[in-house]
Amino acid sequence: MKPALRRALLWVVALGLCLAFVRAGLWQSGRAIEKETLLADSARVLAERRPAPLAEALDAMPAWVAVEGAFEAIPALRLDNQRRGPRVGVQVYRAFRLDDGRRLWVDLGWRPLPADRRVPDEVPMPPTPMRLEGLLVPPPSAGLALGPAASALPDGGRLALRLEPEVLREAGAALDGAVLRLDPATPLGHERDLDLLANTLSPDKHRGYALQWFGFAAGLLLLSLFLQFRRRP
Repeated sequence: MKPALRRALLWVVALGLCLAFVRAGLWQSGRAIEKETLLADSARVLAERRPAPLAEALDAMPAWVAVEGAFEAIPALRLDNQRRGPRVGVQVYRAFRLDDGRRLWVDLGWRPLPADRRVPDEVPMPPTPMRLEGLLVPPPSAGLALGPAASALPDGGRLALRLEPEVLREAGAALDGAVLRLDPATPLGHERDLDLLANTLSPDKHRGYALQWFGFAAGLLLLSLFLQFRRRP
């Protein structure tokens, strides 16, 4: 291969890698901005805690809502690989039928897993009508789609690796684009809070990764220029 052609091919590869690094950095920067906006919106909503009509809340999540209905006798849906500090467990979701007949998944909190990772059974929820308040949010980010999204549990429930809309629908959800993060003051369920960035990266970490990707792009470009223009013996 002629030297000129070889240099041209190396430049194509180098510029392609630089472009990929820049795109990765821009994606990380965009996620940082999205999460900062989410945190600001949720802080405002939590400060006011003024219930919004469900129809409006679905178009303006995160939103504080109050819903009336009753829990259904549907086995719990659990989201695996959820952390609270150094502990690993599952997030527990139960189906709540609204007065208009639609079904909404309610986040009842986090439970630790034992050393053998056996998922604990969930006790039935009271079937009596009740009013629930909490933060209406989209389901947790699905992340990388590796392997099956969910599997069956001995108690008839589902263990999900990611809460894709198909998983929520198969488990019985009608409103598969939202879940209710139950008010921690409500005497139901397990350990919980209203932290929207649990088990995910903070805006600062996204910005740190963005700087790394931009640094890779700049470093590769500078190295390519150095190799191109260095003096030959």
